[in-house]
Amino acid sequence: MSRRSGILEFAVLGLLREAPMHGYELRKRLNTSLGVFRAFSYGTLYPCLKTLVANGWLIEESGGTPDDAAAAPLTGRRAKIVYRLTAEGKEHFEELLSQTGPDAYEDEHFAARFAFFGQTSRDVRMRVLEGRRSRLEERLEKMRASLARTRERLDDYTLELQRHGMESVEREVRWLNELIESERAGRALNGPAHGESARDTTEGAPGALPRPGDTPGPDAPGDTTT
Repeated sequence: MSRRSGILEFAVLGLLREAPMHGYELRKRLNTSLGVFRAFSYGTLYPCLKTLVANGWLIEESGGTPDDAAAAPLTGRRAKIVYRLTAEGKEHFEELLSQTGPDAYEDEHFAARFAFFGQTSRDVRMRVLEGRRSRLEERLEKMRASLARTRERLDDYTLELQRHGMESVEREVRWLNELIESERAGRALNGPAHGESARDTTEGAPGALPRPGDTPGPDAPGDTTT
């Protein structure tokens, strides 16, 4: 499984954990609620759904009323397929939520993980946030070192672009510091009370994607295109 398809599968399972949906609803939620998937097509979504069904994590159900289903052969229109999370799918998604490895810190995956922090336990949120901060601090150090070496060879516009990228990463680090401090103080945004797991208190809709700055830099979380 590629990293990109793994992120999409994670997001689909997370959205269907809230409620069953048909393909159009899923695509709309992925586009609007999870901005990391702004640019992707049905040609990407439906193979993902078929894979999840084949793995036993989703089931397909006929949508609409019984009359709609009976009328479909007469009208020539296909009945809408609704996708529902199975018990095995829910268990698999919760297993994915608990993972805190390096992939959770990368730009695209971190954005998707953050969108489902409302369903994630506090200790996992902390590990992911701290891992992301550490990754960005390493990136920032490399950017500063690179700028120091090449400053004299850069024209004004390229130099300004480099500074813009650094400022964007710096803003995200400050934002992460604030989130980590809130988590430690038990003030997680829209989260459960101190010491409780999000899964114990609410199913929760995914939150907004992280917006550490008004304009993301070249290395800040961005769109996933397919």
